[in-house]
Amino acid sequence: MRSALKSLRTLVAGDPYAGRVVPPSGFTAQLTLFASGAMAFLAVFALALSLASGRLAERWGNELAGTATIRIVAPQDQRAQQTAAALQVLETTPGIARARALSDAEQQALLAPWFGSDLPLDSLPVPRLIEIVSAGQGFDATGLRLRLAAEVPGAVLDDHGRWRAPLVAAAQRLRLLGWLAATLIVAAVAAMVTLAANAALAANAQVVAVLRLVGATDRYIAQAFVRRFTWRALVGSTAGVVLGLIAVWLLPSGGDAPSFLTGIGFQGIGWLVPLLLPLVCAVVALAATAFAASRALRSLS
Repeated sequence: MRSALKSLRTLVAGDPYAGRVVPPSGFTAQLTLFASGAMAFLAVFALALSLASGRLAERWGNELAGTATIRIVAPQDQRAQQTAAALQVLETTPGIARARALSDAEQQALLAPWFGSDLPLDSLPVPRLIEIVSAGQGFDATGLRLRLAAEVPGAVLDDHGRWRAPLVAAAQRLRLLGWLAATLIVAAVAAMVTLAANAALAANAQVVAVLRLVGATDRYIAQAFVRRFTWRALVGSTAGVVLGLIAVWLLPSGGDAPSFLTGIGFQGIGWLVPLLLPLVCAVVALAATAFAASRALRSLS
């Protein structure tokens, strides 16, 4: 425990003499800062998409699971009678909280996006819709279908199961892709830091050789590279996260609309998730630099 705390203290505080081994500026510094910042910026959007997809899947599942629809497909002169009969069946069906027939104005509003607001419902064979809201564990859809088939021949029950499953599955896959993209972005940061560390070690091969001649250990030399590149990754990723959060905050809100195209963002405690990215990038940079320094110093022996 003491050795671990000492290593962490040394990493944070650093050694002013060991720090001179690594060039404070130049191509490797700019590359590390830019790569970590750009990747952190992209990771913020990947996490925002993933969390928004999760919320969307939950919303679709909850909304569609608690509702159902009955279509009354019958001649015009029998439609009102069969609608009333279907409502009577629903009143005596366990698991149904309420049921009501949509008015002509409501059905016209549903069809307006496709056929316009002046659609004449009286002259078209548009079925009457009955909205069902289930209670508790829901109702027995199979039993209700059998009752409707016997008492209301023109009634067709739609429990939204065929619509709910693919929508929820698509949203869950988007959430998985978002986390996968964030993982790949972190891996890209590790690869970029490794390349930058190798370049810095190769450029300072003569300095490393001189340090070895005066008694410096490989661990002492590697620690200088690890600390410098870890701080560069931390600073760059922090700037990228801040810019990404500002960009996400400026995106239009989806409100109550069940769409992720206008609802990408963080909500509640979700805003804390991207704040972990700088720490993750720093840890990844630390491990990548330590690995690159170990291999490079062995090759320079």
